[in-house]
Formats: sequence, structure tokens, C-alpha cells
Amino acid sequence: MELELPAPPKVGMVSLGCPKNLVDSERILTKLRSDGYAMCSDYAGADVVLVNTCGFLDSAKEESLEAIGEAIAENGRVIVTGCMGKEAEVIRERFPNVLAVTGAHQYEEVVGAVHVAAPMPPSAYLNLVPDAGLKLTPRHYSYLKISEGCNHRCAFCIIPSLRGDLVSRRPDAILKEAEKLVAAGTKELLVISQDTSAYGVDIRKEPRMWHGREIVPHMTDLARELGQIAPWVRLHYVYPYPHVDQVIPLMAEGLVLPYLDIPFQHASRSVLKAMKRPANEAKVLERIKGWREICPEIAIRSTFIVGFPGETDADFEYLLEWLDEAQLDRVGAFRFEPVKGAAANSLPGSVPEEVKEERYARFMAKSAAISAARLAAKVGRTLDVIIDAVDEEGGATGRSQADAPEIDGEVFLRDAGHLAEGDIVPVRIEDADEHDLYGVPAQAASA
Repeated sequence: MELELPAPPKVGMVSLGCPKNLVDSERILTKLRSDGYAMCSDYAGADVVLVNTCGFLDSAKEESLEAIGEAIAENGRVIVTGCMGKEAEVIRERFPNVLAVTGAHQYEEVVGAVHVAAPMPPSAYLNLVPDAGLKLTPRHYSYLKISEGCNHRCAFCIIPSLRGDLVSRRPDAILKEAEKLVAAGTKELLVISQDTSAYGVDIRKEPRMWHGREIVPHMTDLARELGQIAPWVRLHYVYPYPHVDQVIPLMAEGLVLPYLDIPFQHASRSVLKAMKRPANEAKVLERIKGWREICPEIAIRSTFIVGFPGETDADFEYLLEWLDEAQLDRVGAFRFEPVKGAAANSLPGSVPEEVKEERYARFMAKSAAISAARLAAKVGRTLDVIIDAVDEEGGATGRSQADAPEIDGEVFLRDAGHLAEGDIVPVRIEDADEHDLYGVPAQAASA
């Protein structure tokens, strides 16, 4: 007689915010799937909906609250987790019917809340989780979180109060996860944390054995090991400590992608001091020059804040001049926005909104002009490109080594119908604009 199993409960997920939140969502779903739960892509079919919130900016909080409201309206059975979990009273005041509220990376609490809200039938005992876990990204690239929290106390940021101080993962656990991801099809590992260059500071005296050798928990050692596991390794959220210089030779050797994501935030010494950020902008320019001498292909991306309290016209003009000197490849900017609980809120010298807008527009125009010039210099060259999508008309979309997914530019290909998602191929660059490149697979170009 055949045993008929009842259908397991279905869980829906809304994941907001940064890639670190996305990794949290993947871990939560992986655990729930291993417990026998089924996943659901719509509100109607879910027995419970998880909303992983972002709480970094007031605008992000409002987006999170709107997502919670939508989930309650469409489903009614909602569990809230993520950064806004620190403000449970705000969530419950607005949505008293939420089933549970937990904080960032409180995986066990989230899973426990799901077990209470949608209990698993006793006979549902199948485990259908792959070794690499469940992913919310395409098969060929994966985010790899190496630590939680941050030890810095930047004036504009409340991450430490949301996620706590730095807590590094064991290097062997990170490398084991990387191997599983690559075995499951990952071609590109995107290393993330709140401060990647601080990795291991809290466990520096705790080396671990990995494949018969001792691995020190340090960014450089970890990057070197990851470079032997995955074809592409991309470093995000790197704080410009001196030891970052040690990673550049790994890029020149091809072990790590020649790409650094360093949020400089500003260039003016007075503004950086008010932000409680490193304030030696001249030395930064010297280091960038040195990095390019070691690894000419290095692409540097960064983010900046305009309109920070106390930022004068002279400060902003200096920032534009600094950009001209630095020639960063990829640049984004934010208008300063007060965040509840941030020290910057009490600083004098508030910048009027219309001034923020004017400075933001000028900053973005400057960065776009720099980007256009640097991309134009790549026309005629052949670059390695990872394919993200292939369309029915024979075109494809991919990214060069200088482009992180959903952050930087793209490479649009013609005559690429023979390619598949995840392929890494040489591409002849034929044209460029302010943000993107256009080309043809080198094999097709020579045919």
C-alpha cells in the first residue's frame, strides 16, 4: 500500500535591502526547506509570509513597512525579520496582527516562529535541500557572507546598533560553503560583509585547518584561498585599511577579480572628520595610483554622500576635484538623509534640500563623464565577460570583471545565441556609453 504524504506548509519570502539581507534570506529558506517546508512565490498560496526588512535609511524603513502592509493585506499571516526588527514596537503599533518580529540574522528565532505559525505535519519527512542551500540569485553567481556586524561608529550609520559589533565566521566554514556553491554551479563568488577588510580581527588567533593546512582568519589569506576555489572572486565593502594593499598582487595574479568596492563617502578632510571616517584623502590618491601600477586592470567603485551636515561649497568643490584626480571607474552617491539614532542628526550646518539636489546632480554628471571616458578606452579591446542572460533574438547580457551584478554596468552582446547563462567568454568591445559596453563574442567576431 502506497503511503500518501500530506502537503507540507508553504512559506513565502519578501527580501528587501542589501546583499547581506539576501544571504540571510537564503539561510532562512535553506533551513526551512531542510525542515520539510515548501516554498511559495505568491501571497495566495503561502501559509505564512516572511518579510526580511531593511532599516538603514528612513526611506528604506518606509519601504519595509509598506511591504509588511502589503503582505498582511494579501495574506494576513506575516512574520517580520531583518534590520527593522530592532524597532518591533514601531512595527507592532502599525501592524498589530504580525505573528512575530525578530532582528537581523536571528535565524533560529525566525525558523521557530515559522514552526509555530505553520506547524509541519508529523508525516512530512522528506528533505529536498541541495548541499549549497536555496538561492535567490541565478545559479552562476552567489553572495558569500564572511562576517556580521561592524566595529566602526560612522556618524551617519546605525548598522552597529542593528547588527552589533564585528563577528567573523570561521575561515574553514566559509571555504566549505564556497566549495559547495561552486560544486552547485557558481562561477562568481561575491564576498560581502559590513567591513570585509576587518575580517578576522576578532578571531585572529584562531587559525583553522583546511585540506591539511592552517588557514589564518585574515582577508588576504581568505581571498587567496577563495581564488583557488572559484573562477571569479569579487570583494565588496572593503574599508581602506593599509593591509588592503596586500590584496592587489592577488588581483594581478588572477586569483581575485581586479575590482575593489570601497565606500570612501567623501574627500574633504573636514567632512570626513565629521563623518568619523579616515581623513587622509591625499594618501588615498597615492594608494590608488600604487594599486594601478601593480594591477593596471583594477576597477574601483565607491559611494559618496553629498549634503552631509557642515559640507560647504568649498568642501563639495574639493570633492569634485578629487574625483577628477582619482578617476574612479564606478561611482554612486546618496543625498544625506537623517536616520533615527544616527549621531550625524545632531551635527550643525544642515544643508538645504535644494542645495543637496544641486550638488547631487553635479556630482552624478561628473562621475558619468569619468565613467564614459574610462569605458570608451575599452573599445577595441577583448575582455572576459560572464553571461547573465541570453535572449531569443541571439543577443546576450553579461558583465565584465569591472561590473558587479545589479550595481554596476552591463555588457550587451550581439551574435551570442550559442552562449549559455554562466559562461565566461572573451568579448570584443565595439562601443560604450556612460555606463555600459557593447560587443560581440571574440569567436563570432573572428568568424
